Amino acid sequence: MAARYPFVEPYESGLLEVTDGHRLYWETVGNPDGVPVVYLHGGPGSGAGPGRRRLFDPNAFRAVLFDQRGCGRSTPLADDPRTDLSTNTTADLIADVERLREHLGIEKWIVVGVSWGVTLGLAYAQAHPDRVIAMALGAITSDPRRDIEWITRDMRRVFPREWERFVEPVAEDAKDGNLAAAYARLLADPDPSVRDHAAVRWCEWEDTHVSLTPGWTPDARYRDPTFRSVFARLVTHYWGNDCFLAPNQLRDGMHLLVDIPAVLVHGRYDVSGPLDIAWELSRLWPGSRLDVVEDAGHGGGSFTENLIDAIDAFAGVTP
Repeated sequence: MAARYPFVEPYESGLLEVTDGHRLYWETVGNPDGVPVVYLHGGPGSGAGPGRRRLFDPNAFRAVLFDQRGCGRSTPLADDPRTDLSTNTTADLIADVERLREHLGIEKWIVVGVSWGVTLGLAYAQAHPDRVIAMALGAITSDPRRDIEWITRDMRRVFPREWERFVEPVAEDAKDGNLAAAYARLLADPDPSVRDHAAVRWCEWEDTHVSLTPGWTPDARYRDPTFRSVFARLVTHYWGNDCFLAPNQLRDGMHLLVDIPAVLVHGRYDVSGPLDIAWELSRLWPGSRLDVVEDAGHGGGSFTENLIDAIDAFAGVTP
């Protein structure tokens, strides 16, 4: 994480009761009188770790960070196959963001999202455009079906040996189908050894398809059995269901964001999400500016610095 802003402790935090027995961990950092901004983390299932606080100028912003359903410090965690995921959908997360906004008494806010957080941010903004001041989005995702097919299947052209290892746990009759859904079934298996093997293989593949990022090192979080189980189960649940979005839903809804300014930050060497994803979204969004980071992939290089620049571009806006 780039060190432009210091590590700060939250001035307020809590667990917000939402629906279906879920409790969301949230925290606010920075200036209570600053411009409100909400951070939507990636994954799904990555959580909003403390390092994410350093994205925000503590003098300019009232930054809200939270862990989405089933992950991080929210409860219940999705690592237990007995945890029902039927009420963990994109629509549920959009409702959670609104409930958190209302709980904190915020009228409008800037939306910041990275990777999966971009998809969620776009879906939220299209559902509630009157609540969004501006958007700063990094590692652009906007077409779940195409993005998921690229990551789980087409990218074998880049990593053929690693892809064969990735699909090894999947039953032969399922290898030509929805690979994320096949993994979701493995991660719900009653045998814990089957679940952990699947989580390890899924996270290995996650590490592989970001490995061309300049300066890449393996993600240490995947060594934690709880984290990798939560992460793999939530990603495969969402991806196996096309992120609970209709075909072309986000593209068809871009007219709803016509009055919302945005900066889109994307790495030139992002193999997980090729640059045409960000380029095509920017063409559909006249109020956006695309920042191509020449020394970055799905992160790395100066990606974080550029994302902070994008956020800071809205430091003086009036809610």
